[in-house]
Formats: sequence, structure tokens, C-alpha cells
Amino acid sequence: MMSRIMGIGQAAEAIGGAVEGVSEVFLPNATRAMELDSAIHRATLETAAAEFQYGGSSGFDRVINGLNRLPRPLLALGTLGLFIFAMVDPAAFAARMTGLEAVPEPLWWLLGAIVSFYFGARELHHYRYATVPRRAGLAPRRRAVPQAPASDPVSTNPAISAWRADGGHSPRSDFEASPRSQ
Repeated sequence: MMSRIMGIGQAAEAIGGAVEGVSEVFLPNATRAMELDSAIHRATLETAAAEFQYGGSSGFDRVINGLNRLPRPLLALGTLGLFIFAMVDPAAFAARMTGLEAVPEPLWWLLGAIVSFYFGARELHHYRYATVPRRAGLAPRRRAVPQAPASDPVSTNPAISAWRADGGHSPRSDFEASPRSQ
């Protein structure tokens, strides 16, 4: 008697496993997906940690870190320097700007892309690792939705005017309260 009951349990377990396998064809296993995401995240972090494993504070590292901090101040101060140069010697400034006109347009696009990627990556880094505290218990702020002007053709539509006069409720709200026929 017990062997038959035990046999039924094993058969039910086998059928349950088969049903689970078939159901995962249509709907992925959320737990397994989370486990795989976690494994990918862990592998990514381990790769990043391995990259910085041998980083030191040698003279070379300090020089490279210093060079990495130069582009922003050099661009800002260089732009201010151009304004000063234009005021001090306008003729020489005009000659330099004439030389810049000879630079082909694709080269300007390349310079723009390089500067955009540099500052974009920097901004993305600061956005990802921002330490701005969130306001607890408050919903995010939303801007008001602008309303259509009175001259808008939608405002003269009689159906929409009636709908607005009704308070914006669905015209079928009276049917939803009653039972529906099949």
C-alpha cells in the first residue's frame, strides 16, 4: 500500500517538473532570471576589481591622474584667453580665426564628438554616483500639463465639450454598473 502511495508521489513530481518546463517556454522563470542577472553583475564587478588590482601610487600614476584632470580647466581658461587675445590684438586674432576657417567641416565634427564623449562620460559618471539625498515620503515633482487654447479646434467639438461638462467621466459609466449580458 505504501509503495503505491510513494509511487504516486514520484509520478506527481515528474508531472510537475514537466509542467514547469513547458510553462517556462511561455513565461520565463523570474527567479532564475534574477539569479542570472546577479551572476552577470558579480562577474562584471570582479572584472572591474581585477583591472584595478595592481594600481599603485607611483610617480607615473600621479602624472597620468594629473593629466586626466587638465582638459576641463584648459578648455575653460583657453576660451577666456581667446576673449582676452581678441581684445588685446584684434588683427592677430582675426588672422588666427581666418586660419580656423580653413579647417574642413568633418574635422570640426570629429572634435565635437571627442569633446562630447569626454564631457558626456564625465557627466554620466557623476549622475550614476550622485550622493543627493532623496526626499522621503514625497512623490516626485511633476510639471503642470498645459491646457489647449480657446482657439483650438478641439475646444469647439461638441462631443468633447459635453464630455468635459460631464466632468470627464466615461460615457459608458452607466453601463458598467449594470450586469453585462454574455
